[in-house]
This record gives sequence, structure tokens and C-alpha cells, in this order.
Amino acid sequence: MFEPPAPTTADRMLAAQQHAADQFGLRATGRRVWGYRGRTLSGAAGPHWLRVVCAEAGTEGGKLWNGPSSSRALPAAVPRPDLFRIRDWNTGAYAYRAELYALAPDPMVSPRPVLDEDPGLPETWWKEMAAALDALADVPPPADREAVREEYLRRVIPEFTGHQVEDVTWTTAHGDLHYGNVTRGPHILDWEGWGRAPYGYDAATLYLYALLTPETAARIRTELAPVLDRPEARPGMLTVCAQILQAQDRIDFYAELAKPVRELLVHL
Repeated sequence: MFEPPAPTTADRMLAAQQHAADQFGLRATGRRVWGYRGRTLSGAAGPHWLRVVCAEAGTEGGKLWNGPSSSRALPAAVPRPDLFRIRDWNTGAYAYRAELYALAPDPMVSPRPVLDEDPGLPETWWKEMAAALDALADVPPPADREAVREEYLRRVIPEFTGHQVEDVTWTTAHGDLHYGNVTRGPHILDWEGWGRAPYGYDAATLYLYALLTPETAARIRTELAPVLDRPEARPGMLTVCAQILQAQDRIDFYAELAKPVRELLVHL
């Protein structure tokens, strides 16, 4: 997903991955999937998927740390790989958590969060994704998990989009529903950031992250119209737009999306 981190970080995470594999009696195989700045390292381990997350000792815990484990309480109608086992340990300077998952039976839709070309997803895929988003939205927004903070959206939406929002309808969202986090199953991966978000936030992410391929984006806009056409979805759409524009100077794929997002905002 991201580029490998600095060599010292990479070596430390690879050693942690090997330790985790040994603890589970497995062997890490296949390609390595790095998280942002090497905070996570994932990959196949035998018939499973092994994810290792790291934090400085004393800073572990909290929303991102406990997101995958707490997501096991979400309804089965939201398709995701089973999380079988968790193992925590500490080396002194760093804390680690290893999570052992079922291996998703199908590949990711895209190696990047954004779409560079039409992935050729069938109509059934969109129907199943829409059903999953509906099932997730039916979950009462958790009081202890925020995917998007209200203070944040009320600050960044006017600052980066020039728009204003008034009432916000809150619901439960995945919080990072891009094309590197969904498979052709579809299965939804990477639940560390799930929680309360403005209505339509996940659907808006899928739509906006396809803007580099206009024909695909138009189809997605049609497929997700039952969500995106509702007035309640406007704050969610504006939040994703603002996040893209806010991060365009430091993340390449956001820089690529910035121009079509600005064009969209003119007509929103």
C-alpha cells in the first residue's frame, strides 16, 4: 500500500513479523504490505493473513489499536475476513500487536487507494457493497469510536471547500473505504479506524477515489445514488473532499485527486 519505511524501521518490523509468525507456528510468505511510515506490516502466513502493528511503548491502545478487535462485534452482513487470534508483546521501546486473520479468497480491487483504471466490477459487486454499507449504517454510532470528529469536519469543510454545513446526520462507517481496502469478493479489510462518521462518508470515499477514471466514477455515482442523492450525504461528501485537499501536499494520490475534486465542488 505504502512505500517501505526507513531501513531501521523496516528491519525492526520484519523482526516483529518473524516473531509473530513463530508465535503462531506459521511462516510469513509472499509480498509485504506496508502501512504508513511502517506502522503496520502485513502479509500472507501459510493459509492466513498476518498483520503486525507497532506503537511506541506507552502509546499503544486507543481507537486505531483496538479497531480490528472491536469490529468483531459488527454484524455478519458486513463481509470481512475473520480475526482468529491476537498476540501482544513489548520490547521496551516499542509495543506490538499481531493479528491473525482468515486469508481473503479474492484479490484487492486496486493496489492503490485510488482507481487508475476501470476495475471491471460486476453489478453484483455493487449490490453486495451497497448492502454491506446499509448493514453498517444500521449499527448505532458508537459513543467511544469516532472515524470523523465533528469539530474536525466543521473546521476543514469551510477551510478547504468553501462550503458550509449545518445539521449532520451521524452513522457508523468503516472510515477508510478505499480500493486497496476492498476485495473483489467483496470483503472489506482494515477496520482499525471504524466508528462514527457523517452519513454517506464511506460511499463518498468510493466515489471520489474513482475520479481519475471519469467513466468509472460516473458509474459509481449511479450505483451509490440511493445513498449519495440523499441530502444527509452532503456533509459526508464535503468531508472527504476536504480531507483530500488538506493532504494533497504530502500524499501523492491526494495530489492527483485535487483537481477533479475542485471541479466537483463547483457543482456540488
